[in-house]
Amino acid sequence: MTAASLVIAIDGPAASGKGTLARRLADYYHLPHLDTGLTYRAVAHMLLTKGWPLGDAPHAVEAARLVDLGSLDRDVLSVHAVGEAASKIAVIPEVRRILVDKQRAFAAQVSGAVLDGRDIGTVVCPDATVKLYVTASAEVRARRRLAEIEARDGTGDFATILADIARRDERDMGRADSPLRPAADAHLLDTSEMDIETAFIAARTIIDGIVAAASES
Repeated sequence: MTAASLVIAIDGPAASGKGTLARRLADYYHLPHLDTGLTYRAVAHMLLTKGWPLGDAPHAVEAARLVDLGSLDRDVLSVHAVGEAASKIAVIPEVRRILVDKQRAFAAQVSGAVLDGRDIGTVVCPDATVKLYVTASAEVRARRRLAEIEARDGTGDFATILADIARRDERDMGRADSPLRPAADAHLLDTSEMDIETAFIAARTIIDGIVAAASES
């Protein structure tokens, strides 16, 4: 099927599988994809690289303005320390405003786009064609994160990872600016008992149904 002006917004907590799902959907529908979490990680990485304090709002704002969505290196930005730093600078309102503007410009491409993050359906793309909220139990997400670490020949402790996920959830859901929550019209996809292929088929069924209904109206 074609995907003219199809904007798919995917939100959810850490390690819920939304990133893998977003990449699969972008490939299937031939749409550009943006992991918006990488934009915050890029700001954090710049601060860490330059030795600037994470709580220094002026430097964080400067870094946000310099972020280039075309040069986000997932391998570099996926390091755990960068992710921890990113969740701390993501609470700075001006940083969020700058990055949201860039994310909206990405979503405004003629073909449409797939964006995943924490506030896509609620803030970045409130008029998205399809909104998915992907979640899973904290224990399942911790097991997935541990498996990812071990797949890269690293080591991790399940209890530590679970506690880290709980902290991330509390920070993301409790922040005053753009907290993590499903949009009122989002389709909930709980992947606790799903592998990626099952989740992909479920998401595709939702999207195709919405696109078909829109074409008939």
